[in-house]
Amino acid sequence: MQSHESYLIINSLEHQDVLLALGSEIRLTIINLLIDKKLNINEIAQTLKLPQSTVATNVAVLEKVGLLYTEMISAKKGNQKLCTTANKEILVQFRAPQTEKESVIEVEMPIGLYTAFQVSPPCGLCSQTSIVGYLDVPVSFLNPNRMAAGLLWFETGYVEYQFPNNSLYAKKPIQALEVGAELSSETPGTNSNWKSDITLWINSVEIGTWTSPGDFGDRRGKYTPDWWKLEGSQYGLLTTWRITDDGSYINDLLVSPITLKDLHLQDHHSIRVRLGVKDNAMHPGGINIFGRGFGDYNQAIVLRLIV
Repeated sequence: MQSHESYLIINSLEHQDVLLALGSEIRLTIINLLIDKKLNINEIAQTLKLPQSTVATNVAVLEKVGLLYTEMISAKKGNQKLCTTANKEILVQFRAPQTEKESVIEVEMPIGLYTAFQVSPPCGLCSQTSIVGYLDVPVSFLNPNRMAAGLLWFETGYVEYQFPNNSLYAKKPIQALEVGAELSSETPGTNSNWKSDITLWINSVEIGTWTSPGDFGDRRGKYTPDWWKLEGSQYGLLTTWRITDDGSYINDLLVSPITLKDLHLQDHHSIRVRLGVKDNAMHPGGINIFGRGFGDYNQAIVLRLIV
């Protein structure tokens, strides 16, 4: 297993099952034991001096909430289950519950439904069943089959999406705008220490840049199809930009003084969302955008308007 800084972000309101799974000294010990290791149930039991039944029960709990990965391999007598951790770090976000006065308008955009693009190779798209067009040929981004894309990648440039501005019909002021996507860097093969500066623009206004730590291929993504080569990008990190009246945030860290007022949302019937890597970025390490059927989260690009 390759070493990387992969981390999981837990929303304390939405992922209470994960927090409950962590609320056990035995399960925490198992997670720490399995970092950068693959052990079977018997090996874990022997190391921790616990009954196999106890270990098996707790491994099942961790596997169910996605904190452990397991695989069955052939052994001298039948099969054995190998276990390893899904993440090295787990970050917990604490947020106040939304009041009754707040509501969320959410639109999920398939990653192939961009309305504008400019990309440089290495680049490409693929659906859950095959490559779309030709690899490293930017004109393939015009292929009509791009609408089925579950993964796209390029080195520098951008893709832009046009979302409906449904807040115009809510008759309430926007409290916050969020854009969430599963992203990673892009390099031939994979490299978990390959940084890339990925920038978000809203209505042509630059919101902020998130630095991806790497292009992850140490294991297959939870939803990545079996036909996709293992030496290719397998999954990314779920990243969220949030714009409020106080400024702009990436994963709850303030990164920019840009506010909702700067976006002039009430003047447009659509919201243009652009993701890309600048030619002059400090770390121009490419971008992978994961959609449905690929990666770890089985979602496309999500725009949320909190009103």
